[in-house]
Amino acid sequence: MKILLIEDEPKVAAFIKQGLEEHQHTVEVAYDGLTGERAALQNDYDLAIIDVMLPYKNGLELCTTIRSRTSHLLILMLTALNTTQDIVDGLQAGADDYLAKPFHFSELLARIQALGRRQQQFVSNAINPVLTYADLTLNTYTKTASREGKEIRLTAREYSLLELFMRNSNKVLSRIQIAEAVWGFDFDTGTNTIDVYINYLRNKIDKGFNGGQLIHTVIGMGYMMKLK
Repeated sequence: MKILLIEDEPKVAAFIKQGLEEHQHTVEVAYDGLTGERAALQNDYDLAIIDVMLPYKNGLELCTTIRSRTSHLLILMLTALNTTQDIVDGLQAGADDYLAKPFHFSELLARIQALGRRQQQFVSNAINPVLTYADLTLNTYTKTASREGKEIRLTAREYSLLELFMRNSNKVLSRIQIAEAVWGFDFDTGTNTIDVYINYLRNKIDKGFNGGQLIHTVIGMGYMMKLK
């Protein structure tokens, strides 16, 4: 990824820049809001990491300006302001994600990877909105599914789970991968929620169809969509 880091603390900026470059990202740094704004609007970046407390123009104002001018640039707010209202303000300003300081660098990397996957999925949806596996189809525009020509009604969570399986057919997905993709980073993997929703989904897409079962348990590893 080509990343613009807008952070006014030189030591923090140097730490983040070095860490991201060690993971094959290209990073450019701006140390105030106005410089960051010019860089974001005049250059082609994949992601902007923006601190909230910035000189000349704060991160929320900057985020609002950038989002009003471009929709493709991913924005991750990175700040010590971490109340619920702070997070809401950041997201409403147009941020795609919000990470509070202090943070573990591994979590920053994970959130960047998740944002990258989301962007790839958006591009994929625009190119080919209909996913197909065997006799099962999923329209990512209308959020509808069908099998053998019969419409399948899905809840929002079931839809997200089915889309994940269809985009990763014939691949084992661990519980952690499923939790991160469908429920987010704060999901408690110690609960049986994933199993419950997979059973819901199985009842809707597997039962009563001639094509047989599509979602399978891989003992000790996770779940997999495949033709038996």
